[in-house]
Amino acid sequence: MTKSLISRITINPDICHGKPTIRGLRYPVESMLELLASGMTNEEILSDYPDLNKEDLLACIEYAAKLTQVKSIYKTAS
Repeated sequence: MTKSLISRITINPDICHGKPTIRGLRYPVESMLELLASGMTNEEILSDYPDLNKEDLLACIEYAAKLTQVKSIYKTAS
């Protein structure tokens, strides 16, 4: 059985204020998702962040997908 990529995402209150990060490193999932959403390719990101690998970026996407698996979403005041 293959271990889920999402296990690469860690939450530690002493790292990045408890935000989800990749493998306990100081790379927040949020930042990697923003880079992907901006149009950067995996290769460009990995070139800029040599500590990371393709599986780390896939783990970020899997983590984001899991966050959307809720029964209801409510609009909040902005």
